[in-house]
Amino acid sequence: MAVSASPLLLKPLDNQGPTGRRIGYARVSTEEQNLNAQLDALTASGCDLVFQDLGVSGAAKKRPGLDKALDALGKGDTLVVWRLDRLGRSLPHLVSIIEQFGQRGIEFQSLTEAIDTHSAGGRLLFHIMAAMAEFERSLISERTRAGMRAAKARGQRLGRPKRLTPEQVHFAKYAMGADGISISALARQLHVHRDTLSRSIRDTF
Repeated sequence: MAVSASPLLLKPLDNQGPTGRRIGYARVSTEEQNLNAQLDALTASGCDLVFQDLGVSGAAKKRPGLDKALDALGKGDTLVVWRLDRLGRSLPHLVSIIEQFGQRGIEFQSLTEAIDTHSAGGRLLFHIMAAMAEFERSLISERTRAGMRAAKARGQRLGRPKRLTPEQVHFAKYAMGADGISISALARQLHVHRDTLSRSIRDTF
C-alpha cells in the first residue's frame, strides 16, 4: 500500500518570506525500504521541509508527495532531491518537470549527481540532458517508423485488427438484402457496434 506522509518541517518558517525556500522530495519504491538516507542528505543540504512518498514506484503517474511538493514550490524556491531517479519516471519526464520549473522561476538541485540550476555548470548539464531526451524521443520515433515500413513490406496490415471476418461481412450483406434484417439487429447478433458493421460493409464495396 502506497503511503505519502505529511511534509517534514526541518526549519521554522515563521521568519521566511514566500520565496527562497529549499524544499526536499524523498521517495522509496517499497514500504520495506526507508527514507533515512535521503532525509539525512536533504537535511544536511539545508532543506526547510521535505515531502515524501513511501512505497510509490518511480513509474507511477500519481505520486501524492511529489504533487504536494510541486504545489508548495513558488518563484525563487529550490526543489532538492537526493538522486535524479527519485523525481522523474524517465529522462524525458525529468526534463519536462525541470523545464516547467524554469518557466515558474524555480531552481532544482540533485545532490548525488551534483546538478544545481543555480550555477552555469548545472544549467549546462541540464541542457545536455534535454538534448539527450530529445535524442531518445527521435530514436523511438525512428524505430517505430522503421518497424511500420518493415511490416508493410511483409504484407502485414497496420492499424487496429478488423472486428469482423470476411465471411461475417458477406453474411450481413446477404441478410440485409435477402431477409431485410436491420443493420442494428445484425450488429447485435455479431456482437459489434452498428457503426463497425456499417463501415465493414462499406469497405467491401
